[in-house]
Amino acid sequence: MGAVEVYNTETVEDTKTEGSQMNKLGFKSSSPPPSSVWTTQRDGEVRLRMDEQGIGSEAPKTVHDLFQEATNKYGDYYALASKKGGQWIKLTYKMYYDECCKAAKSFLKLGLERFHGVCLLGFNSPEWFIADIGAILAGGLAVGIYTTNSPEACHYVAENSSANIAVVENHKQLQKILEVQHKLPHLKAIVQYGEELKEKRPNLYSWREFMDLGKDVPDAQLREIIDSQKPNQCCTLIYTSGTTGQPKGVMLSHDNLTWTSLAAGRSITLAEATEKQELVVSYLPLSHVAAQMTDIWLSITFGAQVFFAQPDALKGTLVDTLREVRPTAFLGVPRVWEKMEERMKSVGAKSSMLKRKVASWAKEVGLQTNLKWMNGYSEVPVNFRLARHLVYKKVRKAIGLDRCTKCYSGAAPITRETLEFFLSLNIPVYELYGMSESSGPHTVSLPHAFKFTSCGKEMTGCRTLIHKPDEDGNGEICFSGRHIFMGYLNMEEKTKEAIDEDGWLHSGDLGKCDKDGFLYITGRIKELIITAGGENIPPVPIEDAVKEAIPIISNAMLVGDKAKFLAMLLTLKCNIDVESGEPGDDLTPEAIEFCQKLGSKATKVSEIISSKDKAIYAAIQKGISAVNERAVSNAQKVQKWVILEKDFSLFGGELGPTMKLKRPVVAQKYKDQIDQFYMDTPTTTENALRR
Repeated sequence: MGAVEVYNTETVEDTKTEGSQMNKLGFKSSSPPPSSVWTTQRDGEVRLRMDEQGIGSEAPKTVHDLFQEATNKYGDYYALASKKGGQWIKLTYKMYYDECCKAAKSFLKLGLERFHGVCLLGFNSPEWFIADIGAILAGGLAVGIYTTNSPEACHYVAENSSANIAVVENHKQLQKILEVQHKLPHLKAIVQYGEELKEKRPNLYSWREFMDLGKDVPDAQLREIIDSQKPNQCCTLIYTSGTTGQPKGVMLSHDNLTWTSLAAGRSITLAEATEKQELVVSYLPLSHVAAQMTDIWLSITFGAQVFFAQPDALKGTLVDTLREVRPTAFLGVPRVWEKMEERMKSVGAKSSMLKRKVASWAKEVGLQTNLKWMNGYSEVPVNFRLARHLVYKKVRKAIGLDRCTKCYSGAAPITRETLEFFLSLNIPVYELYGMSESSGPHTVSLPHAFKFTSCGKEMTGCRTLIHKPDEDGNGEICFSGRHIFMGYLNMEEKTKEAIDEDGWLHSGDLGKCDKDGFLYITGRIKELIITAGGENIPPVPIEDAVKEAIPIISNAMLVGDKAKFLAMLLTLKCNIDVESGEPGDDLTPEAIEFCQKLGSKATKVSEIISSKDKAIYAAIQKGISAVNERAVSNAQKVQKWVILEKDFSLFGGELGPTMKLKRPVVAQKYKDQIDQFYMDTPTTTENALRR
């Protein structure tokens, strides 16, 4: 750890003799290879970070190379499954490949230019995958847009990527593009896939019309474009949902996608379809790198079968799909795991006394046994076998994870409480860590390499550097490897900030590695609270401790930058409107149970706040006091707090698409409450903002 990487600067001419091989490495035999590992030009080429041996020395591939290999290997295996009218409609890998080529020809017919964007705006579906890959084969850039984006946010991405074509799911998403179409000079056509068109317009096509457009485009025209593509050129843009400023277009090359999917799949020991086909459920936003890497690229590389969830998956139907599909691998963002936990606790609370006692016993056995296994023990105790028969198997079946050997969490930090909950039910949830700029994963946890609250070890072929570590070993986490992005589109300064002169990607995350090479994230550099006394305080550990200590708390945000002391905004667990995603006033069953145990009759957030419910306020203060007792210094103690009327949500803008807290948004939205903390009032328990 910590050794500065020495790049392999050996030229391709030294290692490869055939001209075609040289081209596949991204260099024309007549011109020297690119000297830089980054570019900000849409048609730029980068020097690939090749290793001399191991997985990092694998021959680079384009997306087409990868897909053609997959079709040859897995041609008759099912690739995609989507539900229409209660029936699963399936495509084999051969059919999938043919559909992507048809889409590519149609994009060419519509006038897609090299390195121009095809924007994809809609829920996960076969059409999303086919349009994404079709755009790449046709020489364009695949560009996902979050379905929650406003018309203005859609405009920014479409304009920034010089989009020629927009592919939208339905009338609602179509309206967003139509609203900003007059400001998109490069836009030539719009395609709608999820429902029939409600209106006829010039250059607006249904999916069926679109797929027929390219039938007269000669195979040779598409083949010429495919053959001209190089692994070190850009094929995909991922727009970071940046918490401040405009999103940045992360340029990913063919090699970024094809190499990372191979490295990640081998790291987590995915099986190839020819041995045992992996089954996955696609439901996370495909505009996010995590979903794209797992659902599209890993699946093609290993021949997995992808089942598409319903568009309302995150509003409650995901478990139904999981129960039906019974996936072998599953990736959830922390909020998905938390929702499952809440639902399971709510069901458990309604069980008989005997069932609750058995479950409680089994969870204790499950947690202790799994913790022992984590520390090297291998025996399976008798009581664990009994608990597995009585409880664990039934729980797994109930949530559709009875065949799942790879349960992962990524895209945001998950709390220890949630990890312990699932571990106690013998469902180890393994953490992944990475970012859009590393094509998704950088570290992974595995059944044989798993430590609590660590996000695992770096994938084979990837390197980690802790930059400027302090006395505890905490420093900025930096990455290197073939998964590192090309650069930010048209943003040279931002790219230079991210990739240093030695080629290391600076993550902006603080962390440390233990002696066994396990990585622990301790915070974000930009999130650090620097108090008036000059103390640097990472907020996440304190927020997580408060949420763990007080079960009724849903979200907690620490404040106190440049202030004399720390204070905290708190929200309570409440029911969320399934349609809109808006948090309501009614407490969740778990929260109500918490209130009843304390002797409170409250069932709504507003009741607790308006009556300054003594039992609840005392319980919250007690929990915060307990957290304060463990604080490493007085500066890290929470002196004041307030309960907000509404929980944080995507709807309210406080959370991003992967449920990450948007601190600047919250700070602005609740500026009055934060200012109130620092009015000249004594910082006693009585003044814990009992308003």
